[in-house]
Amino acid sequence: MSDPINAIRGMNDILPEQTGIWQQLEAVLRETLASYGYDEIRMPVVEKTQLFARSIGASTDIIEKEMYTFNDRNDESLSLRPEGTAGCVRAGIQHGLLYNQEQRLWYMGPLFRYERPQKGRYRQFHQMGAEVFGIAGPDIDAELILMTARIWKKLGIDHLIRLEINSLGSADARNNYRAVLVDYFTEHKDQLDEDSIRRLTANPLRILDSKNPTMQELIENAPRLSEHLDEESAEHFSALCKRLDSAGIEYKINARLVRGLDYYNRTVFEWITDSLGAQGAVCGGGRYDALVEQLGGKSTPAVGFAMGLERLVSLLVDLDQENLKKPDIQLYLARMGEKAEIKALLIAEDLRNIFPGLKILTHCGTGNFKKQLKKADKSGAKLCLILGDDELSENKVTVKFLREQREQQQIAINQLSQWLADENIQN
Repeated sequence: MSDPINAIRGMNDILPEQTGIWQQLEAVLRETLASYGYDEIRMPVVEKTQLFARSIGASTDIIEKEMYTFNDRNDESLSLRPEGTAGCVRAGIQHGLLYNQEQRLWYMGPLFRYERPQKGRYRQFHQMGAEVFGIAGPDIDAELILMTARIWKKLGIDHLIRLEINSLGSADARNNYRAVLVDYFTEHKDQLDEDSIRRLTANPLRILDSKNPTMQELIENAPRLSEHLDEESAEHFSALCKRLDSAGIEYKINARLVRGLDYYNRTVFEWITDSLGAQGAVCGGGRYDALVEQLGGKSTPAVGFAMGLERLVSLLVDLDQENLKKPDIQLYLARMGEKAEIKALLIAEDLRNIFPGLKILTHCGTGNFKKQLKKADKSGAKLCLILGDDELSENKVTVKFLREQREQQQIAINQLSQWLADENIQN
């Protein structure tokens, strides 16, 4: 026998016992996004490498160390998408969706980064992202944050997540601040780790995001970006805070919050939990007003966010194990004999026509009634409908209650749908 082939490290199977919670989460996301007027867009998982190099920033960890990049047969450099915003902007420019228009778009799917796998950080992971184009004011920043807050409440995890916000200012203000930051960290270069020394010339703001405990005092004493904000950005941020305050959204202003991608400006935010260990950020985003022009489009204000679905699933699983075990199947059809087998299939199809949302499992294959009843009970079904020679001769089915202490009943087949409706079988 040949050796089995396992999945690639950090790229995980989502098994049937887990997909129920994924479907619940995805349904809440779709429902909420639709209620705010967002439209779905679907982009390829493979893009030209140049797209990410021009948008994310050549000196970011993603470009330098984490992208899955390869040359195709035409010797063109392609990459599996490591994030969603760049592809969404590319699609918007390519299909004429952005210039002089307002767009509220969302997408969901897998992304890929070559990282050290650990809980909450995988090489293939899934995100839902929302992007808004053509609106420059702080009102849309506030709406995005309000929408994410509504999602947490719907999922029942709002008490586990907190909001941090900051402003990165304009590109000019950030460049001025960058020079001040380089001077500061250069004076203390002996205290920097290897990653921070590399970032000192390429991307000094990312040093502020370092999790190295030996550098936290140095980072805390660094000059603050808020002291170097341009007036317009300061007013934008103040207006955002005012709107969050009026909506009752609690937040912390984190002067060290910079996000990991180069395209951000002005508003940045993260929703963070303490329930998942080191990988605490479950959602993050902000403004990227220069990115559309940077990728070849006309100047267009833009803002968005992305949330990690694996991390949200972990929170939901930890929060409510019992709800994840609720049965999906409502009816199990057991039968014995060829005629009963054919009739059972027809009954199941008729019931699916009458009750579109009803979950029915029809026994297929061999097995006596005793084994079939064991399978019915294991399925989690509320009822087992039994069809054998006796039932066929009387044109009836026997109903066995699997979750209640009730005597089994015989119901005429032509009255079965009404009886099930009276029993409120779908609830």
